[in-house]
Amino acid sequence: MFAKASADNYQQVLDKIEMKTLIHGNKTLMSEFRLEKGAELPPHCHPHEQTGYLVSGRMKLTIGNETFNVEPGDSWCIGGDVEHRATALEDSIAIEVFSPVREDYLQS
Repeated sequence: MFAKASADNYQQVLDKIEMKTLIHGNKTLMSEFRLEKGAELPPHCHPHEQTGYLVSGRMKLTIGNETFNVEPGDSWCIGGDVEHRATALEDSIAIEVFSPVREDYLQS
């Protein structure tokens, strides 16, 4: 499978946060998140393992009881069912991979 870059198909998921699914296979799904400065991703958890990479911007990321100041080039891994949250300290772009595939992120 191959996917060409496109500026289309972003969805507003929360205030100041939009995302789109870049590509998915049988076991993984990759998404791009755009967060405006001040965006808050509230505490939540899901059964999917989640790995991420910060392309640009700065964020504060809390995984379980640990908080990290995330800068471009930093990456993270969040186990399934582990509570996490984030705050965008600047306009930011993050790439995240989920396993298994998040059915709720598939484009219709």
